[in-house]
Amino acid sequence: MIDTATRPFAAADARRIAAAFLPAHPFGNRYDYYYTQAKLRSDPLYPGVLAALRGTTAPVLDLGCGLGLLLHALRLDGQRQAYHGVDIDAAKIRRAGPIAARAGLDDARFAVADLGGGPPDHAGSVAILDVLQYLDAARQAALLDDAIAMLVPGAKLVIRSGLGDDTARGRTTRITDRLAHLFGWMQEIPRCYPTRAGLESQLRAAGLAVDFRPLYGDTPFNNWLVVATPSAGVAPGSTMHHA
Repeated sequence: MIDTATRPFAAADARRIAAAFLPAHPFGNRYDYYYTQAKLRSDPLYPGVLAALRGTTAPVLDLGCGLGLLLHALRLDGQRQAYHGVDIDAAKIRRAGPIAARAGLDDARFAVADLGGGPPDHAGSVAILDVLQYLDAARQAALLDDAIAMLVPGAKLVIRSGLGDDTARGRTTRITDRLAHLFGWMQEIPRCYPTRAGLESQLRAAGLAVDFRPLYGDTPFNNWLVVATPSAGVAPGSTMHHA
């Protein structure tokens, strides 16, 4: 039996989500449309995150939201959690809000934020997808502590990240992230890839149960999905790791 949470979206679902990113004018720029469709058809990121959040009702803070694809995926999946997306890339945020509004996606908002300076106030679930490698080790630890402190009963911390190791996938991930910065898709250059041992240590010390699973899909990258939930009887964030 195929685990659909670790497979990319089917072509029809990818096209359905990507259609929201078509330009309003027939001759407008279709880069976002083609990019989102290609990503959704090749990367199992969003099916994995949807599976992790399914059944939860807490508001979702999407740290490093980009164009807000997680919002579109949540609504296609029938998940109605309130959504707040933030990203350092002001151009993407300027596009994300109107696109979501045209698609009729409610209970959602977007804002520009530099995660290096700390996340916005929030209580609920937190998604940190393909973000940690753009922060140095100290800021990663601080951001995770902040995210842990936001968790409420029934909420989840969902992380997707390339992990720091010397595998072929690890090397490919590092090279591709640098190229994304060089060509202007990502404003930040990767600084530090978290390790599994480091993430597991910090999350478990904060009273969270942690699940790791590879999330490669049809990509050559060293991507992993990390889902952390409060353990029974332990308050999240009880142990802090700010460097």
